[in-house]
Amino acid sequence: MSALSEDAIPDADPSSTAGLLAERLQAWKHAVGYMEEYMGAVEKIHKEQAKEYEKVLKTISKPLREGHHFDQSLGGIAGFFENMRSNTQALINTNIETEKNIKGSVLPILERLHKEIKHKAKELAHGAQKGAKEVDKARNTTQKHIELLGQQTASFESTGGKMAPHDDPYVVHKGVINRLHKQIMEENNHRNDLIAVQNNFETFEAHVVEVLQQAMEAFNQFAGGQAERVRALYSDMLGCVQRIPPDFEWKGFASRRADILVNPSDPPRTVDAVQFPNMNHQSTKPLIEGSLERKSRNKLSWGYSTGYYVVTPSRFLHGFKDSDVLRGDPTPELSIYLPDATVGSPNGDKFTVKGKDRSKSISSKLVGGSELSFKAHTMADADRWFAVIREVAGANGPARVEETPASPLATTSAEADALKTEGGIVATPPAEHHKEQEAGITGGHAVTSPTEMSPVAATTKGEQELAASTAEKKTTQPAA
Repeated sequence: MSALSEDAIPDADPSSTAGLLAERLQAWKHAVGYMEEYMGAVEKIHKEQAKEYEKVLKTISKPLREGHHFDQSLGGIAGFFENMRSNTQALINTNIETEKNIKGSVLPILERLHKEIKHKAKELAHGAQKGAKEVDKARNTTQKHIELLGQQTASFESTGGKMAPHDDPYVVHKGVINRLHKQIMEENNHRNDLIAVQNNFETFEAHVVEVLQQAMEAFNQFAGGQAERVRALYSDMLGCVQRIPPDFEWKGFASRRADILVNPSDPPRTVDAVQFPNMNHQSTKPLIEGSLERKSRNKLSWGYSTGYYVVTPSRFLHGFKDSDVLRGDPTPELSIYLPDATVGSPNGDKFTVKGKDRSKSISSKLVGGSELSFKAHTMADADRWFAVIREVAGANGPARVEETPASPLATTSAEADALKTEGGIVATPPAEHHKEQEAGITGGHAVTSPTEMSPVAATTKGEQELAASTAEKKTTQPAA
């Protein structure tokens, strides 16, 4: 895990580091167990030596036979044997005391250390190893959605882009990004846990070595008093253990297993650097997207609410609450299949789209199909949206464009230039729309029937006919 790939689902096993560290704790626990067994065996030896010295004492416990031949005062043979008895009893007492000291002072140090290592192993199992399971779970979820994206992009190619809203590769792609963010958050949290555990391991192992040194110091103090020779042997063992630097084992281990341990200098993963199949597929790229204001479909409400809207290559107009894909699953609140919709020409910064909402939201079930009124930030934005929607709506045949009432304000030449849209499509000014309606065309597409024409447009046409008739009558009258 020292050099993570930029794939969505890395090949590295997230549990390998935690498993390796758990195995290392097991090795330390066994090492301390060896020390406990050693000290326990020495304790039994001193207990048995005390009993053996008691046998030795019995050999000289009786007074000397024919003792009356010897001087009973100190300094004589009798006094010498009395000294032997006293020293032998001292050997018995020393072995008993050494046995008790090892059992009561040295072994508890190692037993406590053993428990600390076991507790450390439990912490690792409930922390880093549990985090590894969470990473595996998050990766499996991301993999399923990536596979789903592959299925939907393949379906997009085979069906020509006609599919259900929730199967739209754009929507599925957003779902992949959402799961990927959650997965990487779990991976980075697990990575931080492992780094903290690794750093703590160095300190903990130094503590283990120091405790072993303390145990050997106490053992040498008690057992070394038996004799200078034994003291020298145990001092040699103590010197051997004291010559081990506290960090010697850890540094060697970290160097040998650098391919598995986490490198703290590596940067965390980011979604921007991740590559996954079909992430740049043409069906996932919007034709136009941005924020629009939409008039509420509730008849009791007259206000506009801001949302995030997008026209996809699948010819859907999707509406979202906002553009954030991190807080929740980015499911559209509105989905209109544009080839089945009627598009109204822009009126200033406003335009309409009439069609059936195919999303699975509650409002779509209650309202179904209706006319939706949109308001862009500027007139130019409204014309851009209208041009893209009109082109997409006519992908399966002539677009059905519904004229909206013309603006009472005259359109200047500068405004007409601003109404030019991307791809060479121009939104016709209101005055020119009436001329085109008379000719029966609008922007190269068939227009709606006269019954669908705006009341304002119809009235204007009638007034024009009336004015033309009046002018003709005036030309036929004789001059006064």
